[in-house]
Amino acid sequence: MTTPAPISPEEQEDLREAFAKIDVDNNGFISKAELTELFRAANLALPGYRIREIVQELTKTTDQLTFDDFTQIVRGLKSTEVAKTFRKAINKKEGICNVAGTSEQSGTQHSYSEEEKVAFVNWINKALEKDADCKHVLPMDPNSDALFTAMGDGIVLCKMINLSVPDTIDERTINKKKLTPFTIQENLNLALNSSSAIGCHVVNIGAEDLKEGRQHLVLGLLWQVIKIGLFADIELSRNEALIALLRDGESLEDLMKLSPEELLLRWANYHLEEAGCGKINNFSSDIKDSKAYYNLLNQVAPKGDEEGTPPITINMSGLREKEDLKRAECMLDEADRLGCRQFVMPTDVVRGNPKLNLAFVANLFNKYPALKKPENQDIDWSSIEGETREERTFRNWMNSLGVNPRVNHLYVDIDDALVIFQLYEKIKVPVDWDKVNKPPYSKLGSNMKKLENCNYAVELGKKEAKFSLVGIAGQDLNAGNRTLTLALLWQLMRRYTLNILEDLGDGQKVTDDTIVTWVNDMLTQAAKPKISSFKDGSISTSMPVLDLIDAIQPGSIRYDLLKTEDLTEEEKLNNAKYAISMARKIGARVYALPEDLVEVKPKMVMTVFACLMARAMKRA
Repeated sequence: MTTPAPISPEEQEDLREAFAKIDVDNNGFISKAELTELFRAANLALPGYRIREIVQELTKTTDQLTFDDFTQIVRGLKSTEVAKTFRKAINKKEGICNVAGTSEQSGTQHSYSEEEKVAFVNWINKALEKDADCKHVLPMDPNSDALFTAMGDGIVLCKMINLSVPDTIDERTINKKKLTPFTIQENLNLALNSSSAIGCHVVNIGAEDLKEGRQHLVLGLLWQVIKIGLFADIELSRNEALIALLRDGESLEDLMKLSPEELLLRWANYHLEEAGCGKINNFSSDIKDSKAYYNLLNQVAPKGDEEGTPPITINMSGLREKEDLKRAECMLDEADRLGCRQFVMPTDVVRGNPKLNLAFVANLFNKYPALKKPENQDIDWSSIEGETREERTFRNWMNSLGVNPRVNHLYVDIDDALVIFQLYEKIKVPVDWDKVNKPPYSKLGSNMKKLENCNYAVELGKKEAKFSLVGIAGQDLNAGNRTLTLALLWQLMRRYTLNILEDLGDGQKVTDDTIVTWVNDMLTQAAKPKISSFKDGSISTSMPVLDLIDAIQPGSIRYDLLKTEDLTEEEKLNNAKYAISMARKIGARVYALPEDLVEVKPKMVMTVFACLMARAMKRA
C-alpha cells in the first residue's frame, strides 16, 4: 500500500485557501455534495460512476468533512490518477458553481449552458461507449470543450441521430476512416440533412458551424436530436399503457391531444397522487426541493412483482436533509440505483433547469413507466393508431422549417391553421396577420376563432396560392379530416420544393415533366437507363436514384454494396436506405423515406428527384 505523500507548509496554506473555495456554503465543512461537485469540475477523464465511487469511498464514515479530513484525502490522492487534475481544479480562482459560458463568433456574443454541455457529454459517452467507430473521440471529458471538437467530423452526430430514430442513416454511407476535409464535409451534410428529415430545425446551422464547433449551435442541434429520441415512446400509439392517465370525464381524443411534455407531467402527477403527494405544475420551480422526485422514484422503482425483475428499494432517508443541494445529491444517488441518474447534477435540480429536468424525467419514464394497461375500461383500441409514413414525413418537414408551435400530432396541432399560415409564408404566399386570430383563445368561442382561421387558410390556398382545393372547407382542417388535410399539406410541400428549383433556375417555371426531362438527360449522359415517369417500376430497385446520384457526383456510389437484379423485398429496401442516405450525403435535403422508393409513391419520388436536381443546380 502506498504511503500518503507528506504535505509541505506551502501546500497546507494552499489547501486552506482551496477548502474555503470548495466550501461554497461557508459552514466550515465540505459536504459530500460539494466534494462531488468538485470532482466534476476537475478535468477528470473518468466516467460519472467512477467519480461517485471515489466520493463514496472518501465519505464512508461521515457525510461531512473537516479541514483535517480534507487534508488527509488530498495526501492520499497526491500519488493517484486524480491527483494532478484534482489540485488543478481546487486552485482555480473561480468558484466551481460558475457555469455561465460565452463564445464569440463573428463579433456576436452567444452564450451556452455549461450544464447542458456536461449533461449531453455524459449521455453521449454512455450511449456510444461500445461503438468502435467513435473510439477516436470517446469518452469525452465533460469539463473540457471536447464535445465541440468531437462533433466536427460528423460521425458522433450521425450515430446519435440513429439512436433517436433507428435506421435514419445507412451506416454504409458514413465516412469513418482516413477522413479528409471533403469526406468530413460529406458526413456533416449527411448529419444535417438527416437531422432535418427527423424533424430538427436546422435552417440556420451549416456544416461549417459544426466543423468549427460553434457551441450554441452544436448544443441546440444536439438537444433537438436527443429530445426526439427521449420523446419517441411518450405517445399513445407507441405505449398503450398511457391510457391509465385518462381522467374522469375525458375521452381518448383528449389524451391523444397532449404533447409529450404534457403527458410526462401528467404521468409524474399520476404517480405522486398514488403516493398521496401534492401535484407539480412544471419540471423547474416545483421540483427544486427534490421531494417530488423522491416520491416519484419510490413509486416507479420495481417492486419485484414482475418475473425476472428484482425489487429495488428506494432509501427515502434523504428527504430529511435540511439543505436542498444535499437532498438533491441523495435523491440522485437513489436514481442512480435505477440507472436513471442521467442529465442532471444536484445543482441542476436545485436551480430547476427546465430542459435538463425534462430530459431526466423522460429518461425515467422510458425505463420505468410503471403503468398498467386498463383491462376493463370501455376503450375503442382501434382508434389508437400511429401516424402513417406520409403523415410523419409532412410533420417532420414542417418542424424542420421551424414552425411554432412544434407539431407533435399532425391534425390536432394544426386545427387553428397557425402552422399553415407560417407554411404559406415559406412558399411566398402573403398572409394578412390582422385577419388571423391568435392564441390564447378564450374558452368561450375558441373553436369559432380556430374555424375562422381555417376558413382564411383555405381561402388563401384557393385565391393566392392557386392550389386545387376542390371540396375542401375550413371545417375539414379544423376537424382534422385526414384525406383533405393531407391534400393541402402535399400541395404546400410540393410548392416549397418547386420554389427552390425555380429560385435556382432564375424563376423559370418547373413542372413534373421538367424534372423527369432533367433526370433523363443526366442519366443519358452517364450512360444509364432512363425513367418514364415518377411511377416507373424500376424506381422500386432505387437504381435510377443511385445512378442519378453517381451522375451528379461521379464515383460516389459504391455499386459493389448493391444488388441490382432479381431483388427480394429486403434487398430493395436495402438499396433504398442506401439511396436516401447517399442523397443526403451529397447535400440533398430529402424528406422521403426508403419505403417510398420501394413502393414507388409518385409524390414522394418526385420530391427525391427534385431535391437532387436542386443539389445539382447548386453545384453547377
